[in-house]
Amino acid sequence: MIEAPYRPEFYAYYYKQWHNYSMAYHQHPSTEIMYMIAGHCLIELQVQSDSSSLEVSATTVQVQLKKGQFIVIDANVPHRLIVEGESPCRMLNVEFGFASSTLPLPSLFQMAGEEVALAELLSQPQHYFVLSDPEEVYHVLKSLVLELDQQHRSGTMADLLFIQLLVRIARLWQETQINSTSQTEWYVKRSIQYIHQNYDRPIRVEHIASAVNVHPGYLHRIFKKHMNTTPTDYLTRLRMEKAGMLLGQTDIPIQEIADYIGVSSRQYFHLLFKKHTGQTPAEYRGNVVRYDRQYIEE
Repeated sequence: MIEAPYRPEFYAYYYKQWHNYSMAYHQHPSTEIMYMIAGHCLIELQVQSDSSSLEVSATTVQVQLKKGQFIVIDANVPHRLIVEGESPCRMLNVEFGFASSTLPLPSLFQMAGEEVALAELLSQPQHYFVLSDPEEVYHVLKSLVLELDQQHRSGTMADLLFIQLLVRIARLWQETQINSTSQTEWYVKRSIQYIHQNYDRPIRVEHIASAVNVHPGYLHRIFKKHMNTTPTDYLTRLRMEKAGMLLGQTDIPIQEIADYIGVSSRQYFHLLFKKHTGQTPAEYRGNVVRYDRQYIEE
């Protein structure tokens, strides 16, 4: 664990589209994040392992990196990139290390003491790890690179973005460790998060499956198994719950509620709401108003 008041030092940060390319093995004294924005590629690493005879041997590890995934490679780990076929891949790379600092910013040691996930990650040195990202890491990563591009050097904002990046990666890593016994549970949980963040838009199962990098048919099966309902039914139920909340707690006109919950047809919204609640939207709002008035009078 890094205990001294260190700040990040960035050696390289760039977007790059690769096509039919094979890189030679190389290594550098900095940690590297390789984020797959589009396409797929193969990462090969030479991982050192200690044997009982105290001799150190290297094992070649292959990692298939797909859209929405990223790999964190520790310093001085030999690795190379291979992109085969006609489809290109686009990546965002950041290479960083640490330098001592006198700035009044939280050190990694202080931050780890408050952030359990980061403390756990820093306490378990590893040659590399791969994570699938619900775009939380990507948004921070591209903000960091944009800041570095504009300032041409690391500054306070870049340092703060880097701290946020580490925390998000650590939390995602911790969540993956917790769910490592059931990858399907992780897919379902991410699907539910996507639904809750996008229910106001006209989304389908294909959109949800693409967001978590699985086939729509596979997502449908595992979602049904873990949640006892389909992604479509879960989305509909959530929309009706949101509609009930908006009808009961806001003055939004009934004819506009459908737009707030991602249902394109107002007539279809009325049919769905009546099916799920036994009441029309107007009846539901009227009953809520009457109940509130009666409660106040009592």
